[in-house]
Amino acid sequence: MTLGDASQYTKGNAEHFSWLQFFFSNFTLQVLLAAIICGIALNFYKKREQTILVLERVSKVVFTGLKYVMYLAPIGAFGGMAFTIGKFGLATLIPLGKLMLCVYLTMALFVFLVLGSILRYYKISMLSILKYIKEELLLVLGTSSSEAALPSIMVKLEQMGCSKSVVGLVIPTGYSFNLDGTSIYLSMSVIFLAQLYDVHLSFFEILSVIGILMVTSKGAAGVTGSGFIVLASTLTALHKIPVEGLAFLLGVDKFMSEARAITNLIGNTVATIVISKSEQDFIELNLEPVAGE
Repeated sequence: MTLGDASQYTKGNAEHFSWLQFFFSNFTLQVLLAAIICGIALNFYKKREQTILVLERVSKVVFTGLKYVMYLAPIGAFGGMAFTIGKFGLATLIPLGKLMLCVYLTMALFVFLVLGSILRYYKISMLSILKYIKEELLLVLGTSSSEAALPSIMVKLEQMGCSKSVVGLVIPTGYSFNLDGTSIYLSMSVIFLAQLYDVHLSFFEILSVIGILMVTSKGAAGVTGSGFIVLASTLTALHKIPVEGLAFLLGVDKFMSEARAITNLIGNTVATIVISKSEQDFIELNLEPVAGE
């Protein structure tokens, strides 16, 4: 087994972890900061209505283009899976089965117990929500990226009754800052690698891992397999778990990517409904897809 494949993601970054350097190297965070600044500036602009209208038209064009580009994503995912299994063999996937099972089980418990309890407080069934967004869930399953369902999930939530302003704020922001599935996967992977190398993590080190993951995971939902790179940067910042151990996760990262992307999508959907409800900006509950969808 060649371990160089994992190290290449962190080449030159293993010595020190700089928050400032991380920000300047993360284009997603830069775009988010620029968008916030532009939004604040638009509030003081006299002709902001016309400007917002133009931006809305541009966003529709971008989302439409993204929708068609992501149709090709399953082809790339198939190639990545075939290469990984062909190189490392089926035997390497056996010990990883327990990790995969634990991650899937944890995400299922999070969705149905944690998020389900929150929805139950607002008298909404989690099963009805999952049935309502089943097309988006299947799309995410095929592409391993929740970004593929961004345009359609926004439309679905507006049809359900969430206000356009809440959907337009919560969903795009949540795609970078509310990554429930990614956080579960990354934290459990760190624990798995620590056990693999018999490395004891103190309570302070666990808190450090959580803090680093909260920052390094931002924007990870937009790119298939990006969680693996985020995990690599987290391990180099910890300076305790060998980064070469990531090679053991290559065989199942594709399957993990599907689970965390679906969990991310469900989490952002629930967040939009909850905020719309709490702000009393929820018009009416319509869980039946519009004809022609």
